[in-house]
Amino acid sequence: MQLTAPARRTTDANGTTRTARRTGIHDTDGMAVAAFVLGLLGLLVLNVFLGPIAIALASVALWRGTARRGRALLGLGLGVADLLVLAVFMSADNTMSWSL
Repeated sequence: MQLTAPARRTTDANGTTRTARRTGIHDTDGMAVAAFVLGLLGLLVLNVFLGPIAIALASVALWRGTARRGRALLGLGLGVADLLVLAVFMSADNTMSWSL
């Protein structure tokens, strides 16, 4: 299994052959999946940390044009939901943390 795109050979005007890797697409797909997983996990634990991370990863993945757009949107929504859950539970007992 290859995590990055295969090497692409290009020849410039001088005849020099260079090898270039195109990793952007695979990186953004991984960011979309990571945003989804962290957002889902953040509903249960550490939502104050995992929510903003999920939002940031999903935003970058969408900005870069991921092939997994639905997964990135779900990660973004779950990241926002993490912060909403935190706000609701914090306001319920007037503390800086929450517990069930």
